[in-house]
Amino acid sequence: MKIIHSVIELREFLARQARITFVPTMGNLHQGHLALMRQARQHGACVVASVFVNPLQFGPNEDFERYPRTLQADCELMQGLVDVVFAPSVSEMYPLPQSVFIEPPAIANELCGAARPGHFRGMATVVLKLLNIVQPHVALFGKKDYQQLHIIRQMVAQLNLAVQIVGGETVRAADGLALSSRNQYLDEVQRRIAPQLRQVLLNLRDDLLQGEQNFSQLSAHAIQQLSAQGWQVEYVSLRKQADLSVMNALVNDGVIVAAAKLGSTRLLDNIEVCQVQ
Repeated sequence: MKIIHSVIELREFLARQARITFVPTMGNLHQGHLALMRQARQHGACVVASVFVNPLQFGPNEDFERYPRTLQADCELMQGLVDVVFAPSVSEMYPLPQSVFIEPPAIANELCGAARPGHFRGMATVVLKLLNIVQPHVALFGKKDYQQLHIIRQMVAQLNLAVQIVGGETVRAADGLALSSRNQYLDEVQRRIAPQLRQVLLNLRDDLLQGEQNFSQLSAHAIQQLSAQGWQVEYVSLRKQADLSVMNALVNDGVIVAAAKLGSTRLLDNIEVCQVQ
């Protein structure tokens, strides 16, 4: 496994590779990341993973400075899974102050975008830069951040990028909590409470599949339940899988998406719901 820090060196190495698959990460890896890397091997001979904490997608009061940076441990986990680790510095990725940005679609201002203004603009910009540097045939992103995956797919389609975007299923702890690098911020009590978010989504899915037609009423009750347990709920929303437009009843294949905080730790989760035929 090669560890490369410069764009020039990476491009020189990848120019000799036949078929490239790519897994971008911000490091502090967990089993969800590693599952994407195993999946990547099925799509190409040369697997590249990036480790880069992107300052453009953090707001002024977010956790950019304290976000865990564990490159040595990450590389040990990636041994045997990837062929190349691209670990650039901020100055390597942004040699000049970034003044050209991707303007994401309007959905970027809803859901997580409403709580994190500019987040998806910064995310889309760095993903485009990474795709341009790596030039992969296939790139893999986790479904846990469903909105991010949708925006990346839109960017690739609308900018005619020659890369296939593959979504990886969310990997969970034994108690159902979606794995996340930010889970380590949870204290012992919060960690015990955290699986409640998943359970609420499962209950909502079951209600919809049993024919409930008023999701607004269902979600209001779910938010009330979570708030009573100490959660600060940002949203619980039913959206169409195809375009993330709002649904209030299950009329197409949908996805229930949610974001909520325990203390200062922000957690995401979602569950797909297929229309009953």
